[in-house]
Amino acid sequence: MSKSIDFYYDYGSVNSYLAWTQLPALCARTGARLNYKPMLLGGVFKATGNTSPMLVPAKAAYLKKDIARYAELYGVPLAMNPHFPVNTVGIMRGALWAMATDHLEPYNKAMFEAVWVDQKNMADPEVIAEVLKTAGFDPEPIFTATSQPEIKQGLIDATSEAVARGVFGAPTMFVGDEMFFGQDRLQWVEQALKG
Repeated sequence: MSKSIDFYYDYGSVNSYLAWTQLPALCARTGARLNYKPMLLGGVFKATGNTSPMLVPAKAAYLKKDIARYAELYGVPLAMNPHFPVNTVGIMRGALWAMATDHLEPYNKAMFEAVWVDQKNMADPEVIAEVLKTAGFDPEPIFTATSQPEIKQGLIDATSEAVARGVFGAPTMFVGDEMFFGQDRLQWVEQALKG
């Protein structure tokens, strides 16, 4: 059986962004396959009674420093988004379109960087369209697809599947049945793959 990581994420999660920057290299080192599992973090929070730590002032102050440390450690750009918390429903539905059409890698790059590098308001359809065009996508078929009941239900189902598996936040990774929460747990993900 080949090794793999199931990566549950939402573009509105800064820690999902940080994990996304590191997981491809981790997979290359371990020979693991990366299975992307887009979900709606707000739906996970609602289902589990959890909330974003960024909405708790003392935690937010600490975490802003902590994520800056990790961005420096990883050597990746990071800028806190002034529109946080971002309503990511539209762009997470877009992730399902991208997965179905084999465009997920460039779509992930466009969305994560728009939110956590370029500080775009990704709840605004006009901004989403601009980001998509810049990344080489035609926004119209994507907007048409993401307004369809199948994709809307698909995101609900993906989120419910995540919750049923024990996910309560993002990013969450699984190696087999073993769950790892947070981008600061990547060393344990790698150890699980090697062990």
